[in-house]
Amino acid sequence: MKIFVCLFVLSLLLLVAPAGRRAQQKAPAALDPLARCSQRLVPYAEWSALKDPSFSLDLPVAQGARLVYLGARHSTDIADPQFDEIERAWNALKPAVAFYEGPNRPVAATREETIRQTGESGFVRFLAARDGVPFVTLEPSPQDEAAFVLKEFPADQVELFYVLREAARLRDRRKLAGAELDGAVAKLLERAAAMTGAAPFTTIDGLDAAYRRYWTAPADWRLAPPAWFDPLKTSKETGGLFTNDINRLTSEYRNLHMYTSLARAALEGKRVFAVVGRNHVPMQAPALRCALSK
Repeated sequence: MKIFVCLFVLSLLLLVAPAGRRAQQKAPAALDPLARCSQRLVPYAEWSALKDPSFSLDLPVAQGARLVYLGARHSTDIADPQFDEIERAWNALKPAVAFYEGPNRPVAATREETIRQTGESGFVRFLAARDGVPFVTLEPSPQDEAAFVLKEFPADQVELFYVLREAARLRDRRKLAGAELDGAVAKLLERAAAMTGAAPFTTIDGLDAAYRRYWTAPADWRLAPPAWFDPLKTSKETGGLFTNDINRLTSEYRNLHMYTSLARAALEGKRVFAVVGRNHVPMQAPALRCALSK
């Protein structure tokens, strides 16, 4: 989860009343076609049952519309051949609209520097800016995601999930440690508290106490394993207690939003180009084929 979404969700923790765990979602009596096809989204619990998943999708739609949907490895390596593949697919489609994963960070002046700074997400925006194509994020609004997650889990667990996941990202990807890591997390908590005036915890000491209520190992929240934030695993498997389950919930919510956004754009008659983290594509493919079949 990007730090902006993490911050925004933390700022909403007191604005949405926490509910009991695992509330059942009730299906409406009558479903529109997009909602009906959304039932074919693959749950994370069924990932292992997918046989030979395809990480790209090219679906023609009526009246010249088309969806080209590419699953990418998250990479900032300018030598990664996937960037040439993305550009070839872009040039072949000549899209009318582009969708990307994550926030709309600024892109650099050159192809190479854009890839170094923002990876495949920024590269899509670079191509769109180059060719004058409008681009749209595939992410749901942080407000909607926060409200959805807080229906299922109490606020202190939700805050722990987002803070620990961001701390692990800063530790593993940006190589922050010690006072530098503590400072980054403290600023995140301070900014979230300033937005609402309060939260389940708002300081490093509060984070320490909240963490110790749930875990004894590892003893330090700074050492939370990355496996705790893998939606393809369960919290029981990793020892995350609830972190994997929350991550799975948010990932499935994002899959629903991505599928709906892409299907609607294609059904409006547009040539749609999208790039996303690779596992999302085979999980959304059955629903997209259902919605866009001629």
